[in-house]
Formats: sequence, structure tokens, C-alpha cells
Amino acid sequence: MPIDPCFAQLLADPRNIVRPPPPHVPMEKVRRAADAAMVQGDAPEMADVSDGTVRLPGRDICFRHYRPNEAAVLPAIFFCHGGGFVWGSIETHDGICRRLVAKTGAAVISVGYRLAPETQFPGPVEDAYGVLREVTSNGGAYGIDPTNTALCGDSAGGGICVSVAKFAARDAIPLRHLALIYPALDPGCDSASQLALAAGPLLTQEAMRWFWSCYLGAPQNRASEFLPLHSAYLESFPPTTIATAEYDPLKDEGEALASRLGAHGIELASECFLGMIHGFLSLPAGSPTTEAAFNFVCARLRTALGTRPQNKGP
Repeated sequence: MPIDPCFAQLLADPRNIVRPPPPHVPMEKVRRAADAAMVQGDAPEMADVSDGTVRLPGRDICFRHYRPNEAAVLPAIFFCHGGGFVWGSIETHDGICRRLVAKTGAAVISVGYRLAPETQFPGPVEDAYGVLREVTSNGGAYGIDPTNTALCGDSAGGGICVSVAKFAARDAIPLRHLALIYPALDPGCDSASQLALAAGPLLTQEAMRWFWSCYLGAPQNRASEFLPLHSAYLESFPPTTIATAEYDPLKDEGEALASRLGAHGIELASECFLGMIHGFLSLPAGSPTTEAAFNFVCARLRTALGTRPQNKGP
């Protein structure tokens, strides 16, 4: 089907096409502009929202803890934001995390991992995994059930979540679910969808190659077994949900991971949402399909965690 008409105004402006920034523009300025373009959307009220830090070797990693109700102990979803590994933050995804809480009834821990190119792979993965380890090791202090947790991420955050799931599988840390929303998984950037949609809409192949170069840096990182599509540890993954978009260069990467997990017998639900483009949950447009995609992910998380929606919410 054609691109959803809800994106027509956005795509009519060529300034919205994601390409590598000019090399003379400071990264701080690039981030400010990119972050400002991400839309918060509706932000349901929470019973509690608190910011904290986890002390890891040589750095402190920030997180934001959202709770839907006053229960002493809750299942938890650890969330990693998108932004090409280079931009995005806890703030840019505050609205998505609040809606995730409202629609699942679980707590959400949103991780402020360090960004590339200043911090390259596996640094951001180690940040997210460090927060997971700290919170699950001290569940009582955080009001979290360490035996009932999931990972969720969009775009680059989805790729980070897959790598975190590999760390967890290596260390036998239990996860109930892995939920991925249009995930960035393949540094090769040479799939059929990457080639067919190299010029967009919105996200371009050129931009993805730049994002991966910022994230991976040293050539040897491209062979790491902790990269998302490497075969290592996939056989030990939890049940997984993958939502992709029809007009997204990354579509085939999500489908490739689904195929590999399915070959290992992992319980899986993967759906491509027609008419959608990359990043649709963070864009200034919405349609019944965007809502259906978010509901698809949240319903799978509820089933895995044994929760109920906190309220009807937006």
C-alpha cells in the first residue's frame, strides 16, 4: 500500500530527510536539532517518576524510573531509546516510555546510555547492561521483581537491546521478553530494503552507514559476537516481538532477525506495518496504524509479564 498520508506534510519538506550532518557542524548542535525534531506525544500521568544513576566502572549512567501505581513490587521493562546511536535521550523518549507504562502496567526503566561517536560499541551496550544488572541484583531497593523483566527499544535502541540480551544470555540472567520497534541491526546496510529505500522516505542508507561508523569505530568491532545479527547466543533468547515498517530501509534487518530466532525455535511474533516509515512513533503524525503497532508491542509485553493496562490512556 502507499505511504500513509499522515506523513505527507512531514515528507514534503526535504529538510526532514535524515542524512549525515556536514562535518563542520558541532555534534552538540546536531544533537540539539535532531532531539528537538522528536515528538513526545501524549504523556499519561504516572504514580511516580524518579531519576537516578548507576555507578559503573569509570562512569555514572543515568536512568528514569516510571511506575504506574503504588504496588511495592512490579515487573519491569528496561527501555533503550533510538537516535542512530548518536542522538536521542531519556527526554526525547519520555512520552513513549509513559505510554508504555500506561499500556502495559509495568514499571519502565529508561536508560541514558552514552552516545557515539564519543562512546563506541560495546560501551553503550555495557551501560544498558550495567543498569539491568544493578536493578535486577537489587530488586527490593527499586521495587522491581528481578524474575519478571523485559527489554524494549526502538531503532538504534532496539539494536542495543539485542546486544544486551546476548550479554544476559551469556550470564544466565533471565528475561521474559524482548520487544523491538523498527530495530537497527545490520552494519552492512546492504539488504534489499536498504537498497530499495536508500533515499528514504525520511531515513536514508547514507545516514545509516554514518550512524554505524560512529557506533562501531574500530574495524574489529564489526566481527563481535555481541552485534545483533551474529549467530552467538540467539538460541538462548527470550520470546521476542519485532515491529517493522513497510517503507523503512531497516525492514529487512528486523525480518532477518525474526528468521534467525525462528530457526532456533524462539517464540516469536513479527509484523510489518503497512504504510509506515522509520521512526513513526517519534514523528509529528499519527494514524490508526501507528496506534495498532504500539498496541501490538504492548500486548505482547503484557502477556509476557502477566500485567494489565494501567488505564485506557492515550
